[in-house]
Amino acid sequence: MRIALNIREIDFIGNHSATFLPTESLEYRDRCTLFTVNRGDVLANTISRPEALGVQIANVLRKRIVRGELAPGERMTEEGLAEEFQVSRGPIRDAITQLTSERLVRVTRPRGVFVVGLSSDDIDQLYSLRDALEQLAVSRAMRVTDETRWAATAASVDTMVAAADAGDHEAFLAADLDFHTSLYALADHPRLEAAWRLYLPTFETLLEITVNHDQDLHESANAHVALYELMRSGDTEAAARELRIHLQQAEDRMREELDPS
Repeated sequence: MRIALNIREIDFIGNHSATFLPTESLEYRDRCTLFTVNRGDVLANTISRPEALGVQIANVLRKRIVRGELAPGERMTEEGLAEEFQVSRGPIRDAITQLTSERLVRVTRPRGVFVVGLSSDDIDQLYSLRDALEQLAVSRAMRVTDETRWAATAASVDTMVAAADAGDHEAFLAADLDFHTSLYALADHPRLEAAWRLYLPTFETLLEITVNHDQDLHESANAHVALYELMRSGDTEAAARELRIHLQQAEDRMREELDPS
């Protein structure tokens, strides 16, 4: 049985105990969490305003696909997803449209929606695409001499270092995304930035997996410090090399996480 619940207090330590209040509809609450309840076991996928429901549902499904929880070829239906997430079909269609544009699912009417997933070649394509985009972003960003425009990048590096010290993976992930996104803003290339944002949801999911792969975040934090310092030094060749190493290591961690054998 699937029901929508409004969380007041929750503790997932031990046997997943939780205190909550039921709500009539996900679409009319400020913050709700969807639970699958089965013989006392509680599994959660958090959905919260102000993000559009379609975006949030796409985020949940994307993580399942990238992690292999939804296998390539697996069939989904709008009706089944609408029932699971306790929403109308509109947000489901929005989520499917987004995931189709990311090539993570394909729609075959009238049979339904099928998971495409991520193959080894897909991983290679995504990281090589990101390398191409980010190399251009870094080379253009390094032309910026206005110190104030680098403030956001510097702040994100400081946040990553602090998050590594605290072992805070969530804060590290947010700062990591801010760091790389800030490089596209510094590049002053709207089309380049638009290309980054098009694939940002997929890159974010990949980054979440690689960040959570590391028990100790200090190595990754130090790599970002090194990249930042090279960019600020003006050594374009060294910065390009460091970025390529940085992304290759991320790809290696991603492959190890998806295929630990």
